[in-house]
Amino acid sequence: MKTAFRSLILLALGLLLGEHAMATEEPKFEIVSHQGDFQLRRYPLLIVAETTVEGDMDAASSKGFRAIADYIFGNNQSVASAPESASEKIARAAPVTLEPMAATPQKIAMTAPVAIEPLTSAASGARVMPSMQGAKRWRVHFVMPSQYTLANLPKPNNANVNLRQVPAKTWAVLSYSGFNTESQVQQKSDELMAWLLAQKIQSVGSPQLARYNPPWTLPMFRRNEVMIEIEQP
Repeated sequence: MKTAFRSLILLALGLLLGEHAMATEEPKFEIVSHQGDFQLRRYPLLIVAETTVEGDMDAASSKGFRAIADYIFGNNQSVASAPESASEKIARAAPVTLEPMAATPQKIAMTAPVAIEPLTSAASGARVMPSMQGAKRWRVHFVMPSQYTLANLPKPNNANVNLRQVPAKTWAVLSYSGFNTESQVQQKSDELMAWLLAQKIQSVGSPQLARYNPPWTLPMFRRNEVMIEIEQP
């Protein structure tokens, strides 16, 4: 029993040290304030490669990851090489971010009758954001290494992968470890929103899930973050 336990500890340490040895670049940020696992961070302008996919969280995450990984592994056209058909590998950066999106509108045949019903007014200034749990449409993005700009990044061959410049923003962040299920991510999003409400801080846009580790990382060593953009303090 002791030998098995010792082997498990050595395996965990080996994986952890291996990840540090293969550390990837992360976007730099300024910590505006810090309270337990909650932070307010100011990020500079970033460049991301992103795609929009449909399905539940796990399926969308896998599909989106494959599409963008295919781009950074060379399914692109380098703007720095000749001929134009030459490709370029891009160093992987972290995190990989998943954001729920509103469902695509669909046309529905008209029926009768037309009814009208009074509803309680929503609170002033309230925003309805896509929920993490039950979402069927997602945006997945990788932050590109800081050496690149939109002008010198290789162009994706896949029309479903887009390059976008994200302006400097302030984010509320809740960090945690372990696996990510839809219910777990929704719970963390709710905790972050509750904390913002208690701090009287206004959120902007949808929550996002940021993951920093490869899939073989042990749950106790995984670094996950739920992020929500906030109005500039």
